[in-house]
Amino acid sequence: MKLSIGIRALLLQLASLVLTYSLLLLLKIGFGISFGFFVGLLIHCCFAACAALILRFDWWWGLIQFLFPLLVYWSYWQNIPSYFYLIGLFVLSLLFWSTYRTQVPYYPSKSALIIPVSTLLPSDAPFNFIDLGSGMGGLVLDLSARSKNGQFFGVEIAPLPWLVSVLRSFFRKPPVKFYFGSYTGIDLSHFRVVFCYLSPAAMTDLWLKVKAEMQPGSLFLSYEFIVPDAPPDLCLELESDGSLLYGWRI
Repeated sequence: MKLSIGIRALLLQLASLVLTYSLLLLLKIGFGISFGFFVGLLIHCCFAACAALILRFDWWWGLIQFLFPLLVYWSYWQNIPSYFYLIGLFVLSLLFWSTYRTQVPYYPSKSALIIPVSTLLPSDAPFNFIDLGSGMGGLVLDLSARSKNGQFFGVEIAPLPWLVSVLRSFFRKPPVKFYFGSYTGIDLSHFRVVFCYLSPAAMTDLWLKVKAEMQPGSLFLSYEFIVPDAPPDLCLELESDGSLLYGWRI
């Protein structure tokens, strides 16, 4: 059974802790060299970060592995009431609870996407548009306000962003429908344009679903993340930061 990225990161922290303790013990017994606790903590942070990079975790995991022990150490000395940790765990679970399974963290779409995506929407006929992983619904709601001949949908698996998007939709016309759940349960044949901003880990399986379900003449869009071994039919650069919007015509 393949372990999730979160479990592997935790095991890496534990292994680095054992390695650090063994190294400090060897230095003290064998050479009479000893270090203070904080120096040992920094050595542990370096071991964990380097190991993440050597094992080819995504680059940000190296940063997380380095900062996580320091954050735990800082939090311990702040005398923060325990119920704050419980509240934090609850909120983060609502936001990221599915990340360990889907390997798709919460990525809010940028407002700079609105104009490039809107220029690719059909203007001569009614169409359905869906955002796979719609987050708090900003992109879908803004596009629905710009296009009068489209019906707009979003699907989000994280409870808190989905709830926020549903509440926001009450104040917008025309109405936008947001589904709660995984995009794997959505039949993409009903949509003329499918947009996603997920992660590299999801693109291969999603592309198989796109090819199996989307109708000829439809358009699949992905922000930042490309489909392996499938050259895009269009590539638009965002003026704000130079990031790319990819498109494949089905």
